Amino acid sequence: MKTKYNLQKIKQLPKFEDVLKKKLKDPEFKKGFELAKKRIELSHEIMMARKQAKLTQKEMAKKLNTSQGFIARIENGAQNFTIDILNKIALTLNKDLKISLR
Repeated sequence: MKTKYNLQKIKQLPKFEDVLKKKLKDPEFKKGFELAKKRIELSHEIMMARKQAKLTQKEMAKKLNTSQGFIARIENGAQNFTIDILNKIALTLNKDLKISLR
């Protein structure tokens, strides 16, 4: 069965950017949004460094003595991890770990 969409209703929907701008006025939402943004940025950085090192998730997991699933969860932002784990990841990828508070 093919779904039909009402283009008039779709055109009336608010733009994502407008909804986000409004939501970011709420301090609790903004706090959670910024945390999620940082987690995703770090996850992406880890994934790109792994790829640059020409390692698969499975190979990196083996070097870290963990599972491929754990690496996948780190890379998709779904896994909390400690500074110790982050340092091990950096060492495995021949990267320097720099953490700062600004």
